[in-house]
Amino acid sequence: MGLWGKRDDMIVHQSEPYNAEPPGEALMHQVTPLDTFYGRNHGPIPHIDAALWRLRVDGLVDRPLELSMEDLQGRFRERTVVATLQCAGNRRAELMRFRDIPGQVPWGPGAVSTARWSGASLADVLAEAGLQAEAAHVAFIGTDVSQGAEPPQPFGGSIPAAKATSSEVLLAWAMNDQALPAAHGAPLRVVVPGWIGARSVKWVQRITVQTVPSENYFQTEYSVLPAEAEPEQTEATDGITLGPIAIHCTIVRPGEGARLHPGATEITGFAFAGDDRTVARVDVSPDGGSSWVHADLDAPENPWTWQHWRITLALPAGATELLARAWDSTAAVQPESLATVWNPRGYSNNSWARVRVTCSH
Repeated sequence: MGLWGKRDDMIVHQSEPYNAEPPGEALMHQVTPLDTFYGRNHGPIPHIDAALWRLRVDGLVDRPLELSMEDLQGRFRERTVVATLQCAGNRRAELMRFRDIPGQVPWGPGAVSTARWSGASLADVLAEAGLQAEAAHVAFIGTDVSQGAEPPQPFGGSIPAAKATSSEVLLAWAMNDQALPAAHGAPLRVVVPGWIGARSVKWVQRITVQTVPSENYFQTEYSVLPAEAEPEQTEATDGITLGPIAIHCTIVRPGEGARLHPGATEITGFAFAGDDRTVARVDVSPDGGSSWVHADLDAPENPWTWQHWRITLALPAGATELLARAWDSTAAVQPESLATVWNPRGYSNNSWARVRVTCSH
């Protein structure tokens, strides 16, 4: 067993703070086991005594709250949502090969996983606090402190009040029907389905209702800058702040560089639409984009989860580039080129999935 109870074959990009993703083939289950779920952190993982921990709810509310875990579990109905979380930097390594992105974690396609989350509805907690008329954003602050922030500070961020009061957003204390592990935010974390993982703040200790987005360093750090921008010389308003995930897909099998026999070959992967959209279609090309075939696509369990797909194609002898692209329920499709989506922080790479294989007898 590896760090933080994870499987031995996790691809560990950093041990402190812990940043790791599973190998692609481990992501073909609808729900990701706890030892396989990716880890993304900006500071050391804190250990919190749940008996002493309290959650503050303040700001533009009629009745500020201070809640223990006993309060949360006793006063609010437990709800469960199966939801996929994805790091905004997923597939950054491809962008880095196209053009370097210094100082960033070189995520492959595995910074995405799905769990069964259980806890209190954030909407229910906010309703008990009583949102005031001018409430527009709900900000979260965690307990983990990042020395990489300027200045060093706990991780935080915010979402619009309209999303915060949607039924799918949870204050989760359980993951896959087990107590939330320390590495995933125990005793309590936010889960914001359909949005980048950075908005699902772990080890949450304070929720503040306000008129403007969070001023936390990571609220604006998670934004897409223009390709020509210098990250150290930008203003907070220069980027597009990230929220909902963009449509994308991944080829899981065969893997990059695989050596195969010519002929019938099963190609599998998953696609995720983000926000409240679903994946409508996945196209696969066995010849670098000259022709496309529709893959068999699993129906979504709900709008907040990935969808797995598969197809069997006859591959010729020699080198082949397999491509895959997904369409969502609004008819949005992935962009073709890395050049189209490259940005100086390496976020939101949703260009076509590409895998090169060689077939020989």
